[in-house]
Amino acid sequence: MQNIKIGYQLYSARELVEKSMRNVLKELSALGYEGVEFAGFFGHSSEEINAMLKEFNLEAASSHVPVKDLRENLDSIIQFHKEIGCKHIVVPYIEKGERPGEEGFAGILRLIFEVGQKCRENGIQLLYHNHDFEFKKVSQMYGLDFIYTAVPEDLLKTEIDTCWVHYAGLDPVEYVKKYAGRAPVVHLKDYNGVKISGDPYALIGLDEESDKDESFAYAPFGHGVQNVKELLNAGKVAGAEWFVVEQDEPTENGPMADAKLSIESIINAR
Repeated sequence: MQNIKIGYQLYSARELVEKSMRNVLKELSALGYEGVEFAGFFGHSSEEINAMLKEFNLEAASSHVPVKDLRENLDSIIQFHKEIGCKHIVVPYIEKGERPGEEGFAGILRLIFEVGQKCRENGIQLLYHNHDFEFKKVSQMYGLDFIYTAVPEDLLKTEIDTCWVHYAGLDPVEYVKKYAGRAPVVHLKDYNGVKISGDPYALIGLDEESDKDESFAYAPFGHGVQNVKELLNAGKVAGAEWFVVEQDEPTENGPMADAKLSIESIINAR
């Protein structure tokens, strides 16, 4: 198998990161992670981020940046990411009212196009990270496919979240392969249970908590419904550079114990 690097979405351990990003990076490095995906920088300067990454031999694989910030602070966001050597900025989530088939969807497409252009001019690649709501049909195709059709490939590449593809009732293995050559980062996320009413995800930048429903629970990757080996092979076919482990809510064992189980599943299936 080609050497696809393994990263960790720091949102998965956000409470620990807020207390000490350095301690979390140290633990992740010891577990064998090669990079991290940021979800905010918790007040750290680019110099501090660089120092921590260098200390623990980690890379800035990618970074989730809320739409509101992309609208209001794009120049400073791009500059910060250039300073830490992060080559992928990700649209992580779009609000109700702006999703596929809704009134504000055209505006989101324009924003993604414009942000993608500005990123490309600065040597950064824009990615789009899906949930399950993008699998509503728009013009007889899934909203996610509509986004990737509407915005040129050089301006927008994929960050397929395999959990939400599965949750929406599609095969995440085939969906990753579908975007071969356009999939630099693949999210490896797992769960147990069935589709529930309401939103089962915790959302970056929002105050609301994720819905609690005993029929759905996030799990370390490889400890839920996902086919680990086939997803890793799909990433290889797609030409992925990074697999990023994400788990929106930890089990009772805590995020670092879950992170250990996830990377063990990946390593054992390689």
